[in-house]
Formats: sequence, structure tokens, C-alpha cells
Amino acid sequence: MGEETENRPAPARRPWKRRGGRWRLAAVVLFVVAVALMLVGQFLRLPGLDVLGTDVKDRSGPAVLKSVQDLSRYEGAAGTYQVVVDLEHDARFLPDAVRGTRTLYVASGGVTAYVEFGGLGDDAVTVDADRTEATLRLPHARLGDPALDPERSYAVSKQRGLLDRIGDLFSDNPASEQAVHVLAAQRIGEAARASDLTSRAERNTAAMLRELLRGLGFERVTVTFV
Repeated sequence: MGEETENRPAPARRPWKRRGGRWRLAAVVLFVVAVALMLVGQFLRLPGLDVLGTDVKDRSGPAVLKSVQDLSRYEGAAGTYQVVVDLEHDARFLPDAVRGTRTLYVASGGVTAYVEFGGLGDDAVTVDADRTEATLRLPHARLGDPALDPERSYAVSKQRGLLDRIGDLFSDNPASEQAVHVLAAQRIGEAARASDLTSRAERNTAAMLRELLRGLGFERVTVTFV
């Protein structure tokens, strides 16, 4: 007798590969959606979506006193100035996209004008015998150093070439704006010198001294700047 062959149905294959592919596709879609939401929250600053935001931790040490200087001046006027600095550094024989920087910076700062009382000689103040008339001879007002206001100063834009961007990765002080700050202080100082800040300081100083001496009993007070 010939061998009988038993016809049995083949076992059903589990579609695990197809299901695994669907799970992988779903995971990729969820990942893309999550990244898109994080990017939207990062750039639009939407509450709850800015998961990439940075936490600010202040680990600064205490301030150290370096020097003390006794002041003998009267600040009679102060001016606030704003200047737009457009500073560009180009490289020879290379396009700006490869090497070069350009910074557009809005700087706000102040300059004070003062009259120095220190070092006045004995002839700076003259009083008559009746102590009713006083004459003061003071030096002309001077300008102090410009002081930038960091809360009102900001960079509008900064363009850097490819080599400059790569150099910032290995620099201890990447994207330094020191040159921009120095130039902004110079421009503010020039604006203060071109104004009438020192003249205003002299007028205010003279008015202050007249009121002070008249309160002490002097009837006539003359203030001159030499």
C-alpha cells in the first residue's frame, strides 16, 4: 500500500511584522509631532509648550570692594543718550558669508557734568568785611565717563560668517561685544561734548551755591567759572 498523506491546514502566520511596522510608523509620527510642538513653543513662547526653555541659576559670588575714592564734586547736570552702532568687520579676499561680522546695536547711556571743588585755593572764596557779599571762583564743569545702561541697550542683529561661527565654538568669549560697547561709549561721549551739558551744570551749580550762601546770611553772591 502506498503511503497516505494527511492533508492538514497550514498554521496561520502571525502578522507581527506588519503590526511592528505600524507601531514604528506611529512612533515616528508622534515623535515628529512632539518636536514640532516643542519648536513652536520655543519660538512663539507659548505657555506650556516651551519645554526647551532654560532655567536661570545665579551662582555669582559676592561683590568685592576694589577701591574707595572720596568725591569732592557737585554734579550739576546729567544727560541720557541713545545711539545706534553699526559695526562691521570684513576680511580681505573673502566674502562676508565666509569670514566677517556685522553687529547692529542700540546703546543707551548717561553722562554727568560736574564741578570739581577739590583743590580750590584760598583765593577761591572771597568774603567782604561785613560778611554780606561773597565771591566764588570755580573751575569750569567737566564731563564724567559715559556709563552704558545694560537694561536699555540691546543687539538688534548680528551677522557672522561661517569661520566666525566655528571660531566661537572654541573661544572662551564667543560673540564678544566688547568692541561694540567701547564704540557706543565713544559715540555717547561725543554727543555729550557737543551738547550744552557743561553749561547747564555750571548754571545749576551757581544757583545751588547762591541759595546756600544766602541762607547763611549773605545778601549778594557772585559765582564765576575760570
